[in-house]
Amino acid sequence: MTDGGRFYEAPADGERRSAPAALRNREPIAKVLADWLPASGTVLELASGTGEHTVHFAECFRSLDWQPSDVHPDALASIAAHRLAAGLPNLLPPITLDASSPAWPIGQADAILSINMVHISPWKAALGLLDGAARLLRSGCPLILYGPWLRDGIEPAPSNLAFDADLKRRDPSWGLRRVEDFAIAAGERGLTLAGTHNMPANNLMLLLRRD
Repeated sequence: MTDGGRFYEAPADGERRSAPAALRNREPIAKVLADWLPASGTVLELASGTGEHTVHFAECFRSLDWQPSDVHPDALASIAAHRLAAGLPNLLPPITLDASSPAWPIGQADAILSINMVHISPWKAALGLLDGAARLLRSGCPLILYGPWLRDGIEPAPSNLAFDADLKRRDPSWGLRRVEDFAIAAGERGLTLAGTHNMPANNLMLLLRRD
């Protein structure tokens, strides 16, 4: 069954929240990131949610600085609490960032990571993500996404179709996106789809690179 449905779960310890999906998928995602991330620099994570992904990746990739972000105050509080508990020197304080905004509070990144955001947000947020990546990334730098996607010529899993219908019932502007639509929009902004990787539970990782 596809991950998703909530930005975060109940508090785990004080302000720290825990998402079962994040605990399930963080290691498979990290294995792909090991091949796709640069050796050093700053990774901006959008919609960091509970902060559990960021802590895990900062532990796995100590040569990279991790910049978590979110737009929701309670998510930002959870990220900050997880960061404090982890005590990792390469994990930066979270910043407030709305992907759909034309102004981001960061001027440069060596990689951008977005996990389970594009389908639980309006299409304008996906376009804002691409606009921001075009501004921040230098040539060759990666934009990496994880989540459930639809692809031309590939029959969607029944669980993904059910998840898509549930998202649209909750908010008509949400829903699973077609990889091909996203790749076209990316190309218009100087980003090229360079690779995909099938993931557990009918999810997919996309690798785009700045031209």
